[in-house]
Amino acid sequence: MIYSHQLQKYLARFSLSVVLLADLLITQKAPPAFAQTVNSSIGNAVTFSCNDSEATIKAKNGPRVLNGSSAIYIGYQQVSSTNQNPVTIRFNSGIKSWCRTDYETTNDDGRGYGLYWDGGNVLYGVYSSTGSQTGNDFRRFATGRWLTSYGYGGGPKVAVIARINPSNGEVNYATFLTSKKPTDGKTNSLLVQNLSWNGTNLTVQAQSWWTPRAANTNPMNCSGSSPYQYTAVFTDDLTKVNSASAPTCN
Repeated sequence: MIYSHQLQKYLARFSLSVVLLADLLITQKAPPAFAQTVNSSIGNAVTFSCNDSEATIKAKNGPRVLNGSSAIYIGYQQVSSTNQNPVTIRFNSGIKSWCRTDYETTNDDGRGYGLYWDGGNVLYGVYSSTGSQTGNDFRRFATGRWLTSYGYGGGPKVAVIARINPSNGEVNYATFLTSKKPTDGKTNSLLVQNLSWNGTNLTVQAQSWWTPRAANTNPMNCSGSSPYQYTAVFTDDLTKVNSASAPTCN
């Protein structure tokens, strides 16, 4: 009988401990999820407006970069049947922080299709251009940079890389990134495929059609067929290319 009574007391204490542990597990908050980070994103340009919600823009599956609860998206607005203008927008916890549609407002076909963001003060956007038109375009940001304009000709789609203030969307400066036909000097197509940052320099990987530019902006001497896989390493202020290379080109 003594052993039975002690066993009953032990079982009662054990049952109480199990109940308290269960209550603790129920009331304890789940650990916070790790903040998501996406530094670089290049993709097909999508259309949206500054009035769209983040959920609407996200559903387009266009280029975006993330840092915790903040996200930056890039794309374009269809302003007429034949004209597109780039748009870039930032959300913090789903609330719009800023939206910019004034980078290029000419008849050029301008679309945003790439971003790099270190999560802090380093933000670059990639935009397309098909020629210089009258009005406000990226040339006003490119004074004193590596390439100051689209160049000679029009039609082939080239890239513009812009350094942007992530707190308000202002463009600090920009450079054009194009290829050049050695036969007539006209601008030829270039498509950015990847951006990376090492804390000092911006590395751009791209497809360049005949012919990619050397670091001094002159056309390279190439053999074989284009497009060429082209790599250019820019200084952070986009004034200089430290190195430029492409297979079968020099």
